[in-house]
Amino acid sequence: MTTSSHVAVSLPGGGLTGALYQIGALAALEDGIDGFDGFKVYVGHASGAILAAALAGGISANRLYRALLDPADPFFPIERRHLMAPDLVEWQRMLTTAFRAFRHGVARLDPRRVNPPAVGAVDRVLFELDRLEDSLPAGLFTMDRFERFLAEFFARRDIPGSFGQMPRALRVVAYELDTGRRVIFGGPGSEHVPVSLACTASCALPLFFSPVRIGDGYYIDGGLCSMTHFDVAHEAEAACTIVVNPRVPVSMRGSDVPTGHGPVRNMKDKGFLWVLNQSRRIASQAMLEREMENPPNGMQVLLIEPGPEDGVLFLENTRSFEARRAVLESAYRATRAGVARWLERHRDFAERCGLRAR
Repeated sequence: MTTSSHVAVSLPGGGLTGALYQIGALAALEDGIDGFDGFKVYVGHASGAILAAALAGGISANRLYRALLDPADPFFPIERRHLMAPDLVEWQRMLTTAFRAFRHGVARLDPRRVNPPAVGAVDRVLFELDRLEDSLPAGLFTMDRFERFLAEFFARRDIPGSFGQMPRALRVVAYELDTGRRVIFGGPGSEHVPVSLACTASCALPLFFSPVRIGDGYYIDGGLCSMTHFDVAHEAEAACTIVVNPRVPVSMRGSDVPTGHGPVRNMKDKGFLWVLNQSRRIASQAMLEREMENPPNGMQVLLIEPGPEDGVLFLENTRSFEARRAVLESAYRATRAGVARWLERHRDFAERCGLRAR
């Protein structure tokens, strides 16, 4: 077996269904490329960061694929409680500051205590509403419990907890909230951060999850400004990057939309969370298309992503074993066939990078 020593893999986030798709696609790559034994560098953000950490830590995509196809295999026993833990500290801050704003608001409604007295009642109410905005929580849920689960999972599966001990180079992307700067965990200056904490920070989707504290800073979702982070792979001296992108807009093309209440005709009837999800997919696709047009310094890129006909798979309830199996198997089949065609069209480059179809 030989390592693809010039090839990086970029794994954008896409939630649970996105990770399932990426696992199926990467398992097909392992089976479809002769002599494949991993990539030079693994770049990931959000859920893609967790998968990147597992792969860089020595777990094969085929092992993950087989585990998830077997309902009796507790390989990654994540539960809703690991993610849906209310951030009690933030909710307490909200209640305290909201009560203070309410108390001041009641006092300001007394015209005898208003300065200047010409300020109307409506203006005074609007002023207090502005104060209440600052009382809203930084996120609905905390990721503390998830970080502990992830650290325990890595330890149980013999995945190193530090970047320096990883068998393959790993880069996890997040953004620092108070400065807006991008941080590459695992890169120079950030190798000391535990892998589980870096992955958790990269998963901190605004509104849903509170920013994750690391040292004196707070960090959020690593996919806000880039889907590929090609420059990270380029700095690691990769000549080619394979992007496994699960975040494509769902196109129903007249098909029924599955919901917990039965099929419906429009995605809006699936609720605001899916409207938000689709809006993020649309923005992500536009971002990806711009990045694919200008990879750094002639870097060759192979893009693997679902086709329009696969959209319905991402709308199914992922708590259903059959839905998970459908995503995994669809990704595997499509990727196995697509990679062979790509390697044939780019034979010279594929051979230079050590990529040959079986």
